[in-house]
Amino acid sequence: MSFSLSAAGSKLVQVKDAELEYEMAGSGKTIILLEAGGGAAMSDWEPVFQQVAKQATVIRYSRVGNGNSTAIKRHFTSRDYADYASELLIKLNIKTPVILVAHSYGGSIARDFAATYPAQVKALLLLDPSSEHDVDIMRAIDLQRANREIAQIKLDDMANGMSNQYLDFWSKRPLPDHPQIKDMPVTVIASVKIYEKPGNLFFTDQARQMWGEMWQQWATAFPQGRAVLTKKSGHYVQFDEPELVLSELQLLLEKSESD
Repeated sequence: MSFSLSAAGSKLVQVKDAELEYEMAGSGKTIILLEAGGGAAMSDWEPVFQQVAKQATVIRYSRVGNGNSTAIKRHFTSRDYADYASELLIKLNIKTPVILVAHSYGGSIARDFAATYPAQVKALLLLDPSSEHDVDIMRAIDLQRANREIAQIKLDDMANGMSNQYLDFWSKRPLPDHPQIKDMPVTVIASVKIYEKPGNLFFTDQARQMWGEMWQQWATAFPQGRAVLTKKSGHYVQFDEPELVLSELQLLLEKSESD
């Protein structure tokens, strides 16, 4: 249903063993690649796509298995997806490094992309990115309850054909940090919103505080790192605070164009 929002400008391109749907807009010299969250199609960028196109050339796409891209039934790691993203840029004849904007599980892909293909990326903007330390936060608060909730997430994912959500970042595979990721402008926008009725331990007040502190530490380990903590957004920052995403992206654009 949501795909109909963005179908008009989308095209298909052959990348490895799949056809990926994508849309390119804008005409600025800087190129921005938008990487959606787990199980999401390129329509997840609807709230900001046209505005970003006024600032730069922007590409959004649906990963293998999402949107109108080829459905391939096998497990992909964030590194596998990063390989597809790299090849996508080559297929689209993008020869300059991009600013990579990534949401949720896309943040795991962005970290692998930045470490593996340093010549293709010049800045990162991560929106409430997933972390391999999600499970640590839950277990630090209440070990037994956390293990029950994590086990339920695994069962839910198995019922849905075992998604990447459990196999990849809930199973604690370490992801690259600085200095594996080169010195570049890096901004993380993390939601520390307080929930009246948290769905699980991860959304309790204590976990939100630990989550914010974790991303603050992570971002500021980069010489050009910046963390923005917001209580106004839930997990979908681009829907709840599109203006915040656009203003932080503008700062990265100015930094990258002055380098």
